[in-house]
Amino acid sequence: MTAIKHALQRDIFTPNDERLLSIVNVCKAGKKKRNCFLCATVTTERPVQVNVVKVKKSDKGDFYKRQTAWALRDLAVVDAKDAVKENPEFDLHFDKVYKWVASSSVEKNTFISCIWKLNQRYLRKKIDFINVSSQLLEESVPSGENQSVAGGDEEAVDEYQELNAREEQDIEIMMEGCEYAISNAEAFAEKLSRELQVLDGANIQSIMASEKQVNILMKLLDEALKEVDQIELKLSSYEEMLQSVKEQMDQISESNHLIHLSNTNNVKLLSEIEFLVNHMDLAKGHIKALQEGDLTSSRGIEACTNAADALLQCMNVALRPGHDMLQAVKQQQQRFSDLREQFARRLASHLNSVFVQQGHDQSSTLAQHSVELTLPNHHPFHRDLLRYAKLMEWLKNTDYGKYEGLTKNYMDYLSRLYEREIKDFFEVAKIKMTGTTREGKKFATLPRKESAVKQETESLHGSSGKLTGSTSSLNKLSVQSSGNRRSQSSSLLDMGNMSASDLDVADRTKFDKIFEQVLSELEPLCLAEQDFISKFFKLQQHQSTSGTTTNEVEEMDGVALSRSYTSGVPQTISSEKDMIRQMMTKIFRCIEPELNNLIALGDKIDSFNSLYMLVKMSHHVWTAQNVDPASFLSTTLGNVLVTVKRNFDKCISNQMKQMDEVKISKKSKVGILPFVAEFEEFAALAESIFKNAERRGDLDKAYIKLIRAVFVSVEKVANESQKTPRDVVMMENFHHIFATLSRLKISCLEAEKKEAKQKYTDHLQSYVIYSLGQPLEKLNHFFEGVEARVAQGIREEEVSYQLAFNKQELRKVIKEYPGKEVKKGLDNLYKKVDKHLCEEENLLQVVWHSMQDEFIRQYKHFEGLIARCYPGSGITMEFTIQDILDYCSSIAQSH
Repeated sequence: MTAIKHALQRDIFTPNDERLLSIVNVCKAGKKKRNCFLCATVTTERPVQVNVVKVKKSDKGDFYKRQTAWALRDLAVVDAKDAVKENPEFDLHFDKVYKWVASSSVEKNTFISCIWKLNQRYLRKKIDFINVSSQLLEESVPSGENQSVAGGDEEAVDEYQELNAREEQDIEIMMEGCEYAISNAEAFAEKLSRELQVLDGANIQSIMASEKQVNILMKLLDEALKEVDQIELKLSSYEEMLQSVKEQMDQISESNHLIHLSNTNNVKLLSEIEFLVNHMDLAKGHIKALQEGDLTSSRGIEACTNAADALLQCMNVALRPGHDMLQAVKQQQQRFSDLREQFARRLASHLNSVFVQQGHDQSSTLAQHSVELTLPNHHPFHRDLLRYAKLMEWLKNTDYGKYEGLTKNYMDYLSRLYEREIKDFFEVAKIKMTGTTREGKKFATLPRKESAVKQETESLHGSSGKLTGSTSSLNKLSVQSSGNRRSQSSSLLDMGNMSASDLDVADRTKFDKIFEQVLSELEPLCLAEQDFISKFFKLQQHQSTSGTTTNEVEEMDGVALSRSYTSGVPQTISSEKDMIRQMMTKIFRCIEPELNNLIALGDKIDSFNSLYMLVKMSHHVWTAQNVDPASFLSTTLGNVLVTVKRNFDKCISNQMKQMDEVKISKKSKVGILPFVAEFEEFAALAESIFKNAERRGDLDKAYIKLIRAVFVSVEKVANESQKTPRDVVMMENFHHIFATLSRLKISCLEAEKKEAKQKYTDHLQSYVIYSLGQPLEKLNHFFEGVEARVAQGIREEEVSYQLAFNKQELRKVIKEYPGKEVKKGLDNLYKKVDKHLCEEENLLQVVWHSMQDEFIRQYKHFEGLIARCYPGSGITMEFTIQDILDYCSSIAQSH
């Protein structure tokens, strides 16, 4: 145990400036025995701190580590369990009860005794020692500072008083004067004693000499007291003389103060009067301008504007406290209020009359725009009204009710004016689209006009009613048989001496130009009106509200305008941009329905027009959003774009539906299917329209849907075909699809192009093999038997010994197929293929060349079997490969 104690002192406590006084080997009661040590320690620095430390042996080595420490002042109870019998168990009550079992009772008693002594020595606190033998507890701690604490392990330190700085300095000086003080302390002490005696004698002599000086000082003090008494008498007489002077000066000071106060009040009164006169006096010229100013001329408007600004400054002057109680101020404020009310009423009346007058002048110019596809220019109207912009701002800040009334009247009038202009404008656009003439009459109503459009369009296309892109002239040509196509095409060519597809392209180009012109006319009209509203009604900037507000929502003919009132002046709750958009929506409420009607008409004329509209509308929406994403124009065009996109999707869906409903003739060959030709037309048209367009992604999605539907429909028709073999239908149509995709180079359909090529190749090979079959049938049967014998295990050179397959039998079969019969069979095959294939795709020579290659392959196969199974027999076919080539070439040329 001693070795452990020294090791713990060296490794754990010495680095922490602690001394180990007692140690006990313990383990926790009731648990698996894991031994540790409880140590009683004190610090070497003052003030001394006493701790109980738990030390545990490390799991990774033979060294010890400090685990837990408790201050002895936190110990409340030491329970030894039994004061009579030897028992190694004991409890220590810190923040909680710790139960321990010592390795021996002796170690436990020694540790408890050390705890008791440390408590008595350093803490003097109440620690309960229960169940502890009285022999372990000493009655009292022995006196004397040198008493040891635990077996003489700690030496007490005498109390001392530390030297201050002055004492240290004096000792150092004294030590420097006596260099021998350290080596000869007795001599140094004697010297100090002698110097002390000399100092005491000097002090006594000084005290004795000072008695005479004290007597002299006392005498001087008596004389000084007499002088002080004389000075006090003189001061008293001076004070009596000054008392009367003080009273006179007080009277003069009070009089001066009253004069200064009067002057100050006069200056302040003059300042207040000047403030009121300067800020609340309106010039006579301004008053006259407000009452009688000319609101029709530019000079009169400028004078009224200056007068209105001056009046507003006078009314908004920040009065000082008490000014509003003056009768003159109240009268002047009432006068200003009357002037404001009178001028606001006169201004509102004049502007309303200007709105009406400008409306009549604008209506008179509508006739010149009724024929051309242009909208009237409102710039002169806006230019004249902008002269009143500052007055409108004044009216907005002073009388919001009249400002709001003018806003309502302007919207009511302009909405009717623009409705007439826009409806006439769209009427002209619809007539130009359909090609009808107005015959100098007023525009027809919409139902009658749509009827005329329908009749005109039906007569133009020769249709019986349904007008879609799929029923265009080109599509009708592809649906009908070749003979009917020629007759139908010739009848359509007589119409304007142009082809049907040219007619469709011309109509669509015309529609595209008209639609673009409509959008190009509407955009500057809306932008100009929005810019005017912003400037005229002063709606460019947001207004900040302060103070207590009450909300009010008012309807302007269906347009909700939210307002809040601050100090009697209403302020818009919503932003200025929302106010502008609300006014634009009210004024141009007819634009969106008219655009939708025009779009419906274009889609009715030709559903392929939706492609043009989607591109144009997308571009204009993109342009408007770049200027202001939340503007009326951007919102309206965005809504219309949704309708156009729906029509575009409907066009795609209709084409897919017509593919499902296509019916083929059972008596004539199929050829290129109508929807395959329609897809070619659609793709060529779409590529020309969507070049560099913003909505290219919508077209790519439509391509994918259409091409997959075309593939499925071709498969369906090929399976249902009775007149034309399935492989021919698949081969011709997928060859046409592949050629179309290769020519148009549509990047999103690269996978479908490869698939079309693969299907075309596969079905071409399948048709060649199926149609060619076995042109040398008996020879094929003969060699099939030869191959069967070889497969059974007979060697090839021994097949000629089989009775059914000897050389004689082979020569008989070969004689049945002379060159003349082979050529005749190939000629019949050519005619058969010619009946199956259509003229449009021109695949006859391709198929014939493939059949020639297949026939030559079979010929080489037969020659190889003869050479292997009948070696040296000299047996050969009665025609050669060159003969086959000559036969095929002559047959192709003859037809």
